[in-house]
Amino acid sequence: MGFDVNIVFQIAGLGIIVAMFHSVLKMIGKEDYAHWVTLIGFVVALFLVISLLDDLFQKVKGVFLFK
Repeated sequence: MGFDVNIVFQIAGLGIIVAMFHSVLKMIGKEDYAHWVTLIGFVVALFLVISLLDDLFQKVKGVFLFK
């Protein structure tokens, strides 16, 4: 019933990769693409967090027997 830490590392890794791509694209002058990469990375991280929140709400429903 413990917290799965893998999702935290996935989000952190995603953030590092997005930051690297953003920096490289900005250095070569493709700032529009850099912003799109950042936005797409944010949306992917948001979906990961939403899946965690869904699991949390399902567990809360199970504890309080709201089925």
